[in-house]
Amino acid sequence: MHARTARFVALLGATLALAVALAAPASAAGDDELNDLDQVVLNGRLIVPEGDTVDSAVLFHGSATIDGTVTRSVVVFDGPTEISGHVQDDVVVFNGEVTVRSGALIDGDLVTGQTPTVEPGATVAGDQQRISTKFDAGALGLASRFAWWLAYSISTLVLGLLLLLFAPGLDGALVRSERERMGASIGFGALVFFLLPVVAVLLLVIVLAIPLGLFILLALGLVYTVGYVAGAHAIGRLLVKAPTPRFVAFLAGWGILRVIALVPVLGGLAWTLVTILGLGVLWVASRRTTAAPTPVVPPAPAATA
Repeated sequence: MHARTARFVALLGATLALAVALAAPASAAGDDELNDLDQVVLNGRLIVPEGDTVDSAVLFHGSATIDGTVTRSVVVFDGPTEISGHVQDDVVVFNGEVTVRSGALIDGDLVTGQTPTVEPGATVAGDQQRISTKFDAGALGLASRFAWWLAYSISTLVLGLLLLLFAPGLDGALVRSERERMGASIGFGALVFFLLPVVAVLLLVIVLAIPLGLFILLALGLVYTVGYVAGAHAIGRLLVKAPTPRFVAFLAGWGILRVIALVPVLGGLAWTLVTILGLGVLWVASRRTTAAPTPVVPPAPAATA
């Protein structure tokens, strides 16, 4: 195996392992090897079965059911939470209904965004507080921004790898569009970026076109994300030239942009510019493909008498 290929395989494997580890829902199995570990779920169900013991339990979106023991804290950003077991530290639920069943034991505070339901027989050793009094707005905003950054990073990573996997010709098309028609790509990208929302709003004004306007508005998130992924790959190709594999180029551009995204103002500006670039190179590449001339077969020479 060549050194370049080995480096690509190692980098891709490490990246996919990280994405799977962060995105996969926490397992509900009761094996001993899973005990004393943190459970982190991005989207799905967080379950600590009765008899199981974990360190911390964190859920970004979904539902949480705690029937076993959590030696540290339970943190839920969005979703209903039901506690029937033992939590040895705080329970913090930013958004969602909270139910503490009879027989449950919380050694720390119960901090919720909504009024919790604490059944008779449940024990909350600490204070019952609201999120607004426990945390200031700055800390809550920082946590929500980080949660969104993490989820969007994983989503764009998976989308970019799938696009390059199922459309390998996209790499060359984007590179040619970026190299040969950079100005046109930026112009077309800006036109698509700013014109689509305007068209959607105008369609909403027309009664018969309201469904089409709604469909365009709902599709904007996907369209912009595809443009962002294409722009990340284009920037990666500026840094990592061929014949380096296309996956390495995408990972380079994606990694740089996701680090920049951590900076509040600069991250938003970079997202806008990269999305415009990506939409533009996609547009130019598609036009080049559809406008490719059909080869003309020369007529056969006439027979000589």
